[in-house]
Amino acid sequence: MAEAEPRGRAKEARDAGAARLAVRRTAKLYVGGAFPRSESGRSYPVTSAKGQHLANAAAASRKDARDAVVAARAAFGGWSGRTGYNRGQILYRIAEMMEGRHAQFVAEVVDADGVARNKAAALVSAAIDRWVYYAGWADKFSQVIGGSNAVSGPYLNLSSPEPTGVVAVIAPPQAPLFGLVSVVAPVIATGNTAVVVASERAPLPAVTLAEVLATSDLPGGVANILTGRLSEIAPHLATHADVNALDLAGAGDLAAGLEKDAAATLKRVLRPDPAGTDWTADPGLTRITPFLELKTVWHPVGV
Repeated sequence: MAEAEPRGRAKEARDAGAARLAVRRTAKLYVGGAFPRSESGRSYPVTSAKGQHLANAAAASRKDARDAVVAARAAFGGWSGRTGYNRGQILYRIAEMMEGRHAQFVAEVVDADGVARNKAAALVSAAIDRWVYYAGWADKFSQVIGGSNAVSGPYLNLSSPEPTGVVAVIAPPQAPLFGLVSVVAPVIATGNTAVVVASERAPLPAVTLAEVLATSDLPGGVANILTGRLSEIAPHLATHADVNALDLAGAGDLAAGLEKDAAATLKRVLRPDPAGTDWTADPGLTRITPFLELKTVWHPVGV
């Protein structure tokens, strides 16, 4: 006699025990709040510090870089027009969302850097704390940097900082999560929008961070993350006429050439520290002030 087909919970139990197909991950770009593949259709393999294959990541092209700049420019008006208090709330929300995915970030930092799990956990916690740090600065930096100026005459003179615009950020490859957060957070905290080139060697923490950004009230286009070959993407951003500033933190040997390219369009450039950057040190305002313009207003008094 043939065995009867199981039904209900019995059938579910049988299905749960069945072998599953592998769901292989292809990390996407993050542009304008969406997760497109590279328009070129290219990807490249990402391996762990021990050489194990982890996933394939999208290899962004020149067209992808242009699309990211367009998205960042479109988002600039709305983002820079928000109050610093509101921007701080959203940055704090990003920290909350990262906290909920702490274990995933730890696993990815372990794979990326080959460090012990407790060391990776400390780096992830530091990255979350850095979002909170810049969330606090979002509505305070203008009081510290700006102010009333002494004038010899019947005038009132006030200076106030304003965001520069679209900032291209080269994330440091040696700190694919903590360093990434340390360079992106100050840019957007002050009202700029960002196009970020993630670590070419270890892009997966940046891809997961993009998933956090997409679900944390940050408007689409404020932060755009590209993965792929740095030597291919960065020159297009350095020469792009609609990019206002360049953070070369992770540019390495390409830094001098990119700075030269940026000069043609009069970009603000933050050079990498030749001695290396200690990402655990208190950053103060060192990564905030390079991406601000000071607007000075004169007003007659007693006339």
